[in-house]
Amino acid sequence: MQSEFTIGIEEEYLLVDLDSYALAAAPDALMEACKNDLGDQVSPEFLQCQIEVGTKVCGSIAEARKDLSHLRRRIAHHAKAHNLAPIAAACHPFSEWKNQDFTVKDRYSNLEDELAAVARRMLICGMHVHVGIEDNSQRIDLMPQLSYFLPHMLALSASSPFWQGDDTGLASYRISVFDNMPRTGLPPQFPSWTAYERTTNTLIDAGIIENTSKIWWDLRPSDAFPTLETRICDVTPRLEHTLALAAINQAVVRMLLRLKDSNLRWRTYDRFLISENRWRAQRYGTEEGLIDFGRGIIVPFADLMEELISLLAEDAEALNCLDEVCAVREIVKTGTSAARQRAVHAAAAENPGQAVVKHLIEEFHADL
Repeated sequence: MQSEFTIGIEEEYLLVDLDSYALAAAPDALMEACKNDLGDQVSPEFLQCQIEVGTKVCGSIAEARKDLSHLRRRIAHHAKAHNLAPIAAACHPFSEWKNQDFTVKDRYSNLEDELAAVARRMLICGMHVHVGIEDNSQRIDLMPQLSYFLPHMLALSASSPFWQGDDTGLASYRISVFDNMPRTGLPPQFPSWTAYERTTNTLIDAGIIENTSKIWWDLRPSDAFPTLETRICDVTPRLEHTLALAAINQAVVRMLLRLKDSNLRWRTYDRFLISENRWRAQRYGTEEGLIDFGRGIIVPFADLMEELISLLAEDAEALNCLDEVCAVREIVKTGTSAARQRAVHAAAAENPGQAVVKHLIEEFHADL
């Protein structure tokens, strides 16, 4: 088994005005200040009210915590100078997508031309986790096994119950928006890296996409790095919850490779079944449990997490991230961000949408 499991985390934030708590476009001066401070670790996103950060290649979750905490603090510092604040929520509680402006950049202009109204609704933010895998064939071999755990990660990360002022009834409405894009959802199963390249090159050779960065599956081999990139998660308001999800991701990859070294593997389930758990995570977050395909029953999420912690304990200890993996218990106990947002909304005497945004600003700063 490979000796290193490097990790990288990307987060997308929304920028809100500190007076109205509505979405606000990032001024050029803000982006320039962030760039001067953080270099290539910060970039504009599809809409002007969004900003993206990415950690360096980290050797451990502890290293990722230090880097991501720094990124969050510096973005908040520069935003405050313009009477703005970042929030790490997958959808804004009340602002409307029709009122947002696109970032002036060839890539985003081309996406708008290609995807039309589908692109214009993309007022959503996610969190991506890269885990280093040295061998391309291993990346492809791990994808259908790792896919089993994607609904678990989505459920824990759910932070988008509201859309344009309405309670959608879903824990992750972001997934509903994103699934309107082409080349999204659970990844197909490929028998080899050669088969993956042959399939994706069909679109590249036809001029539909220039490279695989425009394939937006929930899990994909990164186009830019020798990593497996998990993309299913909503961005989460609390830094510690982001790190818990990243630690689970890293530990699951190590566990699957450890099984392979013993001539074992995690059972590969049909995408139809995993899609059902994906929907349950999207709809309910951690509140209604997921299907245990082996037993054929719905298992409460708290029980699933205890099983997962036990399964990953050896690997989490080896990666020095057992505390972060165990932190999922807090998410289950206190509820997802979606549940916490709904509680704040219900308790607000007036302007409940603004109350939710205030809450999200507080949570963004809570672990820094």
